Amino acid sequence: MRCFCISDDPDVLTGMRLAGIEGALASTKREVDMAVSRAVADSGVAILIVTEGCYALSRERLDELKLSAARPLVNVISDSRRASNGSDSIMRLINEAIGIKF
Repeated sequence: MRCFCISDDPDVLTGMRLAGIEGALASTKREVDMAVSRAVADSGVAILIVTEGCYALSRERLDELKLSAARPLVNVISDSRRASNGSDSIMRLINEAIGIKF
């Protein structure tokens, strides 16, 4: 089982590659969707690591994977340029899962 990283930040991708995690650099919605498709099609990828910038570009598809797919596990991380607001995204995901939309 492997990890795969999709990042819009070259520094994050370089760090992941130094740790032995392959990945893709994506700066548009189309590039993010293509990288997600690549990761989902690879049965060896168990964890999909996505930076906040890429997550914002393809939020609907990644949320669908988070909530319904058995594999890969989607993990959103902050990049080196932005501060994370993790509790907000977790609350938003929980609210949407139980049917509350703002």
